[in-house]
Amino acid sequence: MQEFAQWLADGVFSQWLQRALWPIILLQTLHILAIAMVLSSVAMVELRVLGLASSAQSMTRTAQRFLPWLWAGLGLLAASGIVLVIAEPKRTLDNNPAFQLKMLMLAIAIAMTVAFQISLRRNAGLWETKAPGRKTLGVLAVLTLTLWLAIAVAGRWIAYVREG
Repeated sequence: MQEFAQWLADGVFSQWLQRALWPIILLQTLHILAIAMVLSSVAMVELRVLGLASSAQSMTRTAQRFLPWLWAGLGLLAASGIVLVIAEPKRTLDNNPAFQLKMLMLAIAIAMTVAFQISLRRNAGLWETKAPGRKTLGVLAVLTLTLWLAIAVAGRWIAYVREG
């Protein structure tokens, strides 16, 4: 991975990003706004699962309302994140445990979101009932929200942790 990071760092685009100030400021601003999109969307869905928000709307309607914002935010995060990595590839790709942890948690969170969408599509009634399984869904909602928050913390942590 070190060779790849060095190759990226030596590239024309990376060199330009390292010298220019405004693209990094713009990218970091977009990245932060996308984080806000994702976290607020996740919070609204998980608060609805917990019965603390939007109880007048069905879970299906809540998901239809907020999940497109989550996926759009993830798209913006991916695009801006890739360019930020290209700008400073050694910071992230050269054995940074915070970056590695963030990517692992992100993969888990995305898989959980896809599983939620599939479950909601196949069995919307499960998400609306007051059945005993609701307690398990509530625990999953808290864990999911905590995971997404941990991803944001790990992302910030990248700038301060360095091994290797």
